[in-house]
Amino acid sequence: MDQHNKINYLEIPVKDLAQTKHFFNQAFGWDFTDYGPEYSCFNHAGITGGFYLSSHSFELSTGSVLIVIYSDDLLESISGVEGAGGTVSKPVFSFPGGKRFHFKDPNGNEFGVWSQ
Repeated sequence: MDQHNKINYLEIPVKDLAQTKHFFNQAFGWDFTDYGPEYSCFNHAGITGGFYLSSHSFELSTGSVLIVIYSDDLLESISGVEGAGGTVSKPVFSFPGGKRFHFKDPNGNEFGVWSQ
């Protein structure tokens, strides 16, 4: 739902669109709507957004924003990430409010997954 002055959409750079779609579908169950050969919108991810072809990637060490996904089961999410070809870049740790881990997708982009 579009809401005035609210974050509405994310655009994420990826090096391989087909591999990225496969990874996020397998790891998190997202599906996609393609808009040409260089852009795909992700659906059922909590917020809509798109992946676009780029030679760039993002990670916290370069000052990037961290995109964080919620999970009911961190161990299941770790298995999903690794099974889909991602790598855990920061093992599960506690923080005020819960626990989380970080992973890199096949493009080298860093994401977080958290749970209460």
